[in-house]
Amino acid sequence: MSPDHVILEMRSITKEFPGVKALSDVSITVKRGEIHAICGENGAGKSTLMKVLSGVYPAGTYTGDIIYQGQNVHFKDIRSSEEAGIVIIHQELALIPELSITENIFLGNEPTKWGAIDWITAKKTALELLARVGLRDNPDTLIKNIGVGKQQLVEIAKALNKSVKVLILDEPTAALNESDSMHLLDLIRGLKGKGISSIMISHKLNEIEQVADSITIIRDGKTIETLDVVADGVNEDRIIRGMVGRSLESRFPDRTPHIGEVFFEVRDWTVQHPQIAERMVVKRSSLNVRKGEIVGIAGLMGAGRTELAMSIFGRSYGNFISGHLYKDGKEIVLRSVADAIDHGLAYVSEDRKALGLNLLDDVKRSVVSAKLSKISSGPVVNDSKEFGIAEEYRKSLRIKTPSVNAGVSKLSGGNQQKVVLAKWMFTDPDLLILDEPTRGIDVGAKYEIYGIIQQLAEQGKGVILISSELPELLGLADRIYTVFEGAITDCIPAESADPETLMKSMTSARKKVQSI
Repeated sequence: MSPDHVILEMRSITKEFPGVKALSDVSITVKRGEIHAICGENGAGKSTLMKVLSGVYPAGTYTGDIIYQGQNVHFKDIRSSEEAGIVIIHQELALIPELSITENIFLGNEPTKWGAIDWITAKKTALELLARVGLRDNPDTLIKNIGVGKQQLVEIAKALNKSVKVLILDEPTAALNESDSMHLLDLIRGLKGKGISSIMISHKLNEIEQVADSITIIRDGKTIETLDVVADGVNEDRIIRGMVGRSLESRFPDRTPHIGEVFFEVRDWTVQHPQIAERMVVKRSSLNVRKGEIVGIAGLMGAGRTELAMSIFGRSYGNFISGHLYKDGKEIVLRSVADAIDHGLAYVSEDRKALGLNLLDDVKRSVVSAKLSKISSGPVVNDSKEFGIAEEYRKSLRIKTPSVNAGVSKLSGGNQQKVVLAKWMFTDPDLLILDEPTRGIDVGAKYEIYGIIQQLAEQGKGVILISSELPELLGLADRIYTVFEGAITDCIPAESADPETLMKSMTSARKKVQSI
């Protein structure tokens, strides 16, 4: 390959943390104006490699060489990499909600005139940058008032303002709906046409297959191979084989359902938006769950799926207006999360870092945190029991961690999700509500979590599964409820469900069947 065609090489990068070698002799080559994907299981080292490249882990904390535009570079921090034209957009967006779009784009890089910030120039440039990324919102709009998809576009506009030559995107579509994802992927293709190279980390292999020119696969901190998507005829199965070291015969474990009688019901559930009194986020919705059953909930982003789940779980979202809950034939009233837990409900939130875990805790405290009373004598936690229980879950769920004393913030996304599952399994729930349980998780970890979900159903527990991935719902659920604008519009048995049927019910306000 001609050196003129190469913008970046990372040669033999090795990065160690105490007790862990995160990267071992990893190498990648990125051409000018190409979309280069990096694939691998959670914990494989993908994000660590990009943090080395972007200066988050500065020169001197790793071994190996970074050759950028023909020069051996040593970035001491993020600012130095950005000044060179390498910009990273993390999965957790680095925007300040209370500031405007313009203020976020120029934060730390404000244009000045006569010793003061030149807001006229800033707003004019912001409009030009927003036009380049296809965002028509007023640049004075606060970040907190636009959706996640638009926030991603603001991050890219911010990168373009820094004269980006290599754009790193870490799980850019993980939190986006299908239309926002397609717009973002089209934008990345457009940047390619302008000579900008993109490095994209994603667990959505169908998207990788659509947009990537080359794919480097990393496994256990080592480079396995680099594939030319067109020349090598790459498809999802080929990527998976490289990631996990074997072919997956099926994306879902085999299961023979053993479904019992209805034990949990929601009737005519209505919930008001917490700030906007005239807006109902859940509208007269009814559903039921049988013992041993996995019930799916499908809906577009903003349809009200999470609002329904959180409001059921101890009214932890919105203002309760009306409705009834029944468990084992008796009406129950859940006014708090503690009430919900005491009645055998558990809720795995869609945002594990903000709502599912305390990132300052270690693994063992995280596992027992939802029901400390089980291992306490009065106000005193039994440390020995805490350690023993955490060890049991570490082994049974195959949580990859050097020790249960390790901080959860150090774990990969897939292993953090297993800790969240362990935390709620420890409460011994009868009904487990799972909200996007595999978001941002690789295909191998997904398979393991699918197995855990099925094991819970085999134990006679009920599972409500909320997912934006229709194949996931079709592969796991026994029945699927569809939600549109806060209302349940249909209930479809697994044998009758397909993507087209679900999409019709997810985009229609006409109610068909409440439950079956």
